[in-house]
Amino acid sequence: MSNVTKGIICLLIASLGFSIMGLCIKMSGDLPTMQKAFFRNFISMIVAFGFVLYNRVPMFGHRQNQKLLIARSVFGVIGVILFFYSLDHLVLSDAEMLNKLSPFFTIILCSIFLNERIRKFQMISIIIAFIGTLFIIKPELSLEVVPSLIALLGAISAASAYTILRVLGPLEKFYTVVFYFSMFSTIVLLPFVIFNFYPMSSKQLVLLITAGLMASIGQFGITLAYQFAEAKQISIFFYSTVLFSALFSIIIFKTIPDAYSIVGYIIVFSASFYMFMKQRPRKPLHEK
Repeated sequence: MSNVTKGIICLLIASLGFSIMGLCIKMSGDLPTMQKAFFRNFISMIVAFGFVLYNRVPMFGHRQNQKLLIARSVFGVIGVILFFYSLDHLVLSDAEMLNKLSPFFTIILCSIFLNERIRKFQMISIIIAFIGTLFIIKPELSLEVVPSLIALLGAISAASAYTILRVLGPLEKFYTVVFYFSMFSTIVLLPFVIFNFYPMSSKQLVLLITAGLMASIGQFGITLAYQFAEAKQISIFFYSTVLFSALFSIIIFKTIPDAYSIVGYIIVFSASFYMFMKQRPRKPLHEK
């Protein structure tokens, strides 16, 4: 089995993990968003702590990287909160697809803050993706559009975190970054949970614990995937999250995305596929 194939399998496992996480968050009902986010990050913190100990890496990172670690954690926790809010108020697959716009925002933010040049095909992909977004959001002068806009802000927050990770990547071990983010999020969210705690049934507690475990599987699955292969070779398979979420919506919630949303999915996916094909390494002529 080639490394690219291994990377694809890991990415599909990660996608399924994140999809189940979203499903569990949505199924946990009318619990406060902050409470859901707390349990998701608390469980991830415990899992990441185990990996930090096992791999004997710095738990809180190096002193010179603290500003970057804090900034990544701030944008990360904002992104999680906004994403969870959108999960509670949108069709599952709509929330997932809007969240998957983060790679396009990452390109823009890396251009602004890291001086990375946006290539022509990337700009074309971004424009096409945002056209698809309009079909999903269906802009109108109504409060019904608010959850979609919040999902979009969540994607921007996630992209901000990913942009900082581009800088942190060579400086800190992944396990350290995940533990730091999870611990930071747990501490930040704890006061909201204490002062606005909503009693949970045993089913809701199990769902939130499962969400945290699935989020951990997703995070580590992505890490392994990109150790086996470059993002430009396999990243398109991460959109399988939307497929899994759409199936969950239909089978469990009996909700089917409307025609405009489906058109939007196709447009955004097409933009991603176009960018994926343009970034794929090409074999030398003598290998063809």
